[in-house]
Amino acid sequence: MARIVPIIVLIALTIYCTIEVAQARAWEVRRAPKWLWAVVVICLPGVGPLAWLFFGRPLPPGRRPPPGEMRPPDEDEDFLRGL
Repeated sequence: MARIVPIIVLIALTIYCTIEVAQARAWEVRRAPKWLWAVVVICLPGVGPLAWLFFGRPLPPGRRPPPGEMRPPDEDEDFLRGL
């Protein structure tokens, strides 16, 4: 039984991450194209799903800038204050 539990956890994690990659919007996926993340998650068990969770999955709405909030550097007060 102790040998089966890690295998079940690995399969569940791979399935979860595969579904999450499939549902993610292509422009929100980080560091690689969406198709490459799908290949990595499926072909590299253990490493692929963990890489997706830490490096590829989209940021939560509170941590990414809203689409209209992006401004050029010369209009950004925080940027100009740092000069």
